Amino acid sequence: MPLAVLCRALGPPERLSLEELPPAPLGRGEARIALRACGINFPDTLTILGRYQHKPPLPFTPGVESAGIIAELAPDVAGWRVGDRVITRQRVGGYAEEIVLPAAQLIPLPPGFSFAEGAGFAVAGITAYHALVQRAALRPGETLLVHGAAGGVGLAAVELGKLLGARVIATASSAEKRAVARARGADAVIDYTAEDFVAAVRRLTGGDGADVVFDPVGGEVLVQSLRALAWGGRLLIVGFAAGAIPALAANRILLRSATVLGIRAGEASRREPHLAEAALAALLAHAGEGRLRPHIAAALPLARYADGMRLLMERQAIGRVVLLPGGEATPAGP
Repeated sequence: MPLAVLCRALGPPERLSLEELPPAPLGRGEARIALRACGINFPDTLTILGRYQHKPPLPFTPGVESAGIIAELAPDVAGWRVGDRVITRQRVGGYAEEIVLPAAQLIPLPPGFSFAEGAGFAVAGITAYHALVQRAALRPGETLLVHGAAGGVGLAAVELGKLLGARVIATASSAEKRAVARARGADAVIDYTAEDFVAAVRRLTGGDGADVVFDPVGGEVLVQSLRALAWGGRLLIVGFAAGAIPALAANRILLRSATVLGIRAGEASRREPHLAEAALAALLAHAGEGRLRPHIAAALPLARYADGMRLLMERQAIGRVVLLPGGEATPAGP
């Protein structure tokens, strides 16, 4: 029977368990995928703690994106074949050796991508695209400030921002993280542990500030980001990796004629599916031409799910962390 990581009681990753489950039945319009890689995303860590907007009934298997090979198709499914290499998207179920889901939720694995790269591609990429293109309307020549630039979604924003023609400034806490951000397209990097990032942004922009701030960190970083905005700037609230959810000073929003935008790419995709379709089409085009590729920080065996989740929770990962069902650990990707 296939193995899956189960959350039977809300709590830290160490409370999860790896168990055998009977294969799920295959219904109309569905596909069975033999998974080869499972992406770990920050919402997964919040979901098992009961702190995320989506609260699946217990027990459940975490994991919103994976990649693998189609092992079985319902008779009514067209457009796919057994053996096709795919990326899967789902609200839960990804930390497993196999998954059954509607074939409409499958994405073709981009040419040249490993399964690990495929499992780290869609969620971060769609989030960055939805934020920068569909919400902020980032324009060529504008300045984009990316916080948490060495994380999975932060790196996706750095790469996409550069592809959109923006000048990208990245903040990160270590030399290694800043080096990866620069290698992925950042024009300038800031060590926010050594200098005031607001003053650094002002210096780098000739006093103007950033046109768009992409912030998956939250806490005091979000509060101070209002001071780093240019006139008419857009502040994108992507998440709260730092844990704290602050209040923002309305007077600073007013004085800079700023726009504060909440980013919920997953919910936007469910309410307006055409947004996700447009984002995926653009991302797959970039990936197919070699312009966009996830940076894999670590690829761990499925049994090390807790270690992988801890890398994200403690903000140690540079890029994406994935689990490999039935596989051995591999070094980080390029």
